Amino acid sequence: MPVENAEIARLLREVGDLLEIQEANPFRVRAYRNAARIIESHPGEVGALALTSPSLVEALPGIGEDLTGKIAEIARTGRLALLNQLRRETPKGVRAMMSVPGVGPRKATRLHDALGIRGLSDLERAARAGRLRTLKGFGPKTEARILAELGAVQAAATRTLRATAAQYAEPLLAWMRDTPGVRHADLAGSFRRCAETVGDLDVLVTGTDPAAVVARFVAYPEVKAVMAEGPTRAAIRLRSGLQVDLRVLPQPSYGSGLYYFTGSKAHNIAVRRMGQERKLKINEYGVFRGNRRIGGATEREVLDAIGLPWIPPELREDRGEIQAAAAGQLPRLVELADIRGDLQCHTTDSDGRDTLEVMARAAEAIGYDYLAVTDHTPAVRVAGGMDRAGFRRQMKRVEALNRSLKHLTVLAGAEVDIQRNGRLDLDDDTLKALDFVVVSLHSGLRLGETEQTTRLRRALSHPGVDVFGHPSGRLIGRRQPIAVRWDEIYRVAADHGVILEVNGQPERLDLDDVHIRAAISHGVKLSLGTDAHATAELRFMRWGVDQARRGWAERDDVVNTLPLAGLRKLLHDQR
Repeated sequence: MPVENAEIARLLREVGDLLEIQEANPFRVRAYRNAARIIESHPGEVGALALTSPSLVEALPGIGEDLTGKIAEIARTGRLALLNQLRRETPKGVRAMMSVPGVGPRKATRLHDALGIRGLSDLERAARAGRLRTLKGFGPKTEARILAELGAVQAAATRTLRATAAQYAEPLLAWMRDTPGVRHADLAGSFRRCAETVGDLDVLVTGTDPAAVVARFVAYPEVKAVMAEGPTRAAIRLRSGLQVDLRVLPQPSYGSGLYYFTGSKAHNIAVRRMGQERKLKINEYGVFRGNRRIGGATEREVLDAIGLPWIPPELREDRGEIQAAAAGQLPRLVELADIRGDLQCHTTDSDGRDTLEVMARAAEAIGYDYLAVTDHTPAVRVAGGMDRAGFRRQMKRVEALNRSLKHLTVLAGAEVDIQRNGRLDLDDDTLKALDFVVVSLHSGLRLGETEQTTRLRRALSHPGVDVFGHPSGRLIGRRQPIAVRWDEIYRVAADHGVILEVNGQPERLDLDDVHIRAAISHGVKLSLGTDAHATAELRFMRWGVDQARRGWAERDDVVNTLPLAGLRKLLHDQR
């Protein structure tokens, strides 16, 4: 079997990290990281292409012959000699320290060399003891910030982004479904509930020959270690480090087992309690009255037994879904098929990897009615943001492009940086001329709650703003959300008709599910944008929809389920 794109990307990204620690040429570091991002989002099997059609891989942006050879080596052997060499040369624990925001390669190396810190636990002890401040550049504030970030980093170290896990889970699921005699095979657990990260994977299978199912599972080519193996259960660890647990269930118990192992634990407890009130026992084996099984072959049989309608897995968190189901008030969740356009993407005019026309043609091929092109403004220097003249030129190109497109309309937009004082990084005349304006934070993310709230109130009150992009500024497992009084932000957004984004980038998924639901309760509309920087990333809409569903979002809550004429009525030039 070909090595998954996610695995190739993981290894190349680690090469980039280790090269940065060694203070290698920044262009070389960037090349490995860019290659990782391109491969991770590529729709095809890049490893297989590198072995069979290397010229197609060499043609990918920024890849070239040398990196194609490295990709082929990974695809052929599952390893990379360069990476193994860099691991031997890198002091233990330095790379782990780099996962803490604000601790780059130089600081991590100094912490290792001067204080003997060899990992995150050492770093935490040294920070609590006040030892970091003895080094130049590490004052009490830096110590406090590192301690604040460490908890989140350590928790995230045992979790995998769901989008990354999917690249391992879905081929494995296809492998299991191809087992002779298998009737059903499904992923359960937090993956099925569309949680943003997963700790491990749960695979449930029913089939005529449990022993053959287990044998097939442990023979999966990506297995690094078999951790347990029994008649109906097994556990493996993949080469990526992800653990996968298998349970083979009898057909009469499959629905109850799928419901139980999907979770969440709190939701299951509430369901079992409802069963007990009806003199029923509900567990992973079925629904029982006394010793007689009365249901459990399907999940609907479990819910029918306690008088509830279908509850989508995304809602099973014991956050009021059972009460809503009992009252007939469950939301009709938005679906991927409802989405009529993507409301954030980037092109080569700023930091994107595909041109305006290529992005538009790809969106048209998906079947979208519209695409908002939202390149960066000048303040985001690393993204090569455009100035007023650049946006004016792009608007003319958008106008010409729209005349050549058959079904898609490109909205000329911008992702405008919110400056520290709350002003916008683009002049009012240009903002007014644009079709679509997203405003976002890219700096000053650690401001205090009062200052950040004042800053955002000013920005969102501007009459030229349509959408507040990736509002909390978080990067899952790498950067904490901003400190802000969210109720005030919701009220300002509602009062001024500003839409809040659910960003589909797997490391963002911002807003999170809790804030999505809160925003909806304040009457705020949502937009779903992939923040795509290449055509392949337009597929990230899947993750944005899943996140919106976890936040109880219905079709009418999401503005890009509207036809273009309906969307335009909500934007700054018409509201």
